Amino acid sequence: MVRAILIDDEAYIRQEIKEKLSEHFSTEIDIVGEADSVSKAISLIEEKKPNLVFLDINLQDGTGFDILNSISDKSFDVIFVTGFDNHAIKAIKVGALDYILKPIDDEEFIKAVTKAIENSKENVNLEKLVEISSEYFQGVTKKRIVLKTLENVYVVYEDDISHCKSDGNYTTFYTQQSEKILISKPLKKILELLSEDIFIRCHQSYLVNKKHVTRYNKQGFLLMNSRVKVPVSSRRKDYVIDKIF
Repeated sequence: MVRAILIDDEAYIRQEIKEKLSEHFSTEIDIVGEADSVSKAISLIEEKKPNLVFLDINLQDGTGFDILNSISDKSFDVIFVTGFDNHAIKAIKVGALDYILKPIDDEEFIKAVTKAIENSKENVNLEKLVEISSEYFQGVTKKRIVLKTLENVYVVYEDDISHCKSDGNYTTFYTQQSEKILISKPLKKILELLSEDIFIRCHQSYLVNKKHVTRYNKQGFLLMNSRVKVPVSSRRKDYVIDKIF
């Protein structure tokens, strides 16, 4: 069975999670401990060595990232359980980690836990994902994001991304190193990961990093410093030129 720990400073949230686990995953997950503070959580994780941690972000004596940054062995999966906090949620997404919003939706809960159970069959290590999420949460200048493909996990500096091209539910990232990274997310989901002041949607299928744009030509294209031409839709032309130049 998957060994789980619940960390939240609100007892009723821990109780709600326990009830949902009992209802939907009684034969798959065993709750081996609970904590309501950073210090208790660190000791509990080190003692119990769980496979899965349900983790609140904002605790009375610190944050969920404080806990994760203090644990040397991160060979477990984590599901953040948090109230709506746009900055915190973006930090979680940037690190490609999972989360559930309070109040807890049953369908979202089942989906996240099912995914975590599948991950428990693999050799999960959160080290790099937590590092990147924590950096963003703390406001680092040079932001990195995690991109997961079917075969690999990439860590990419945002500044190194030249542009993105979508094709339905898939998006290809083009980097300064001429690397192409294809992930299974539509462009609207990619917009949630990247900095709004740097990345501009110039076309239904394209995002560009304005730092890599050298000029706009009258044929309706942006010329990137990689010499790639990216189309600009006619209805976005004025907006794009204003934002970039």
